[in-house]
Amino acid sequence: MKIVPLLSFVFLFSTTVHSQVQTGLFAGPQLTTADYSVQGDRQNTSNKYGFQLGMNFKVPFDNNLFFAPQVFYSLKGYKSTFTQHVYPPDATATDNNTTIHTLELAALLQVDFSKNPQHWFLRIGPTLDFQLFGHEKFHLLNSDYISRSMKYGFNEYGRYAANAMVQFGYESATGFSIYLNYGYGLTNINNVDDGPNIRHRVVGISFGKYFRNNKIVSDTRNKQ
Repeated sequence: MKIVPLLSFVFLFSTTVHSQVQTGLFAGPQLTTADYSVQGDRQNTSNKYGFQLGMNFKVPFDNNLFFAPQVFYSLKGYKSTFTQHVYPPDATATDNNTTIHTLELAALLQVDFSKNPQHWFLRIGPTLDFQLFGHEKFHLLNSDYISRSMKYGFNEYGRYAANAMVQFGYESATGFSIYLNYGYGLTNINNVDDGPNIRHRVVGISFGKYFRNNKIVSDTRNKQ
């Protein structure tokens, strides 16, 4: 499975280079949390501050429709308090405060609402979230306090998560953009049977700039 993010990135990069499309950078702050439940019983969660930083592309597809892949670092996490106690993080944990460093690959479609150089746009599509490493801090029923690196594996936290992403924003004639983004976790980042169901939730604002704008020129000459 570790080869999946690499192959996805190679595919996106090769597509953009071959097509000679717009290439840009973006960054911005975000609020992150999780939809956290134990055997169907939803646990209390609260937000944490994070940010994202990465590269995006804009590939002409059809009229006002574009392929808009992204690859970016995203700092995520959540705070939770428990009414039920299961592993992870511990069978006697009463809460958890996590910080998770992720690499995310997004395969988005973009619709421009106008052909004018300055326009509103909407992006939507799936993402693959690779959990690079994380840290968690929690209390036990006996009041002990634990601070440790998150463990990943078959019976631990999962390395991968699938998400749905929506972005809505504005792009200027000079290539600057600002947009709101929302990430909805579709899969559980916990691999332990009968453990918690943990799905990322992210909302943020991003600022971007295209620094490469190569127009595609079609060869209309008659072929001999």
